[in-house]
Amino acid sequence: MEVLAIQQETWASKHRIGAARLPGLIAAKSAKEGAMKNFVLGSFVTLAALAVGGFIYLRLGLAEVRGDMPPSGLESKLMRMAVHASVRRQAPELPNPIPPTEENLISGGKMYGECSGCHGTPGKAREDADPLNPAAPQFPSIGTEYSEAQIFWVAKHGIRRTGMFANGVWDDDQKLWTLAAYIKRIKNLPPRVVEELKKVPSGG
Repeated sequence: MEVLAIQQETWASKHRIGAARLPGLIAAKSAKEGAMKNFVLGSFVTLAALAVGGFIYLRLGLAEVRGDMPPSGLESKLMRMAVHASVRRQAPELPNPIPPTEENLISGGKMYGECSGCHGTPGKAREDADPLNPAAPQFPSIGTEYSEAQIFWVAKHGIRRTGMFANGVWDDDQKLWTLAAYIKRIKNLPPRVVEELKKVPSGG
C-alpha cells in the first residue's frame, strides 16, 4: 500500500509540474508563431514595395534608354547574368552534328564573314566605335564561354532587345551548326584553316 501511495504521489507531482509549465509553453509557441508571421508579412511588404517602386521608376521614364549612353555597371551585370542564365536553361545541350574538320571550319569561317561586322574579324582590330548597346561580343579577341549547342541556339533564335537577330528565320540548322563549330574554336583554329581564311575577301 505504501508503494502504491508513493507511486500515486509521484504521478500527481509530475502532472502538477506539467500543468504549471503549460502556460509558459503555450506562450513560447505563440511568440514563435507571431515572429514567423511578422517575418512573412515584412518580406511580402518589402517585395511589394520594390515591385511598386520599380514600376513607378519605369512608368515615369526615369530608365535610361539612349543607345549612345553607356549602361551602368549594375545594369550590365544584371542583364549579362539574365541572358546567360536564360540561354543555359533554354538551349538543349546537344552534340554538334557537324564534325570540326578543317573543311567544315573553313566553311564556318566563310559564313562568319557575315557576322564579322558586329563580332569582329580575326587578326584585325576594330577601328570604329561599336554602335550597338549592349556591344556585340568580339569573338576573335575574347572567344566565348557558350557551348556549341548554346552558340547554335543564340544564332538561331537571337537575343531580344539586342542587335542579335534570329538567323534561323533565313538560315538552316546545318549552316548554323557549322558556324557554331567555327565560333567555338575561333581563338584556336588549325594553321591550315587560318591560312585558307586569309584568302577569303573581307566580308566573306
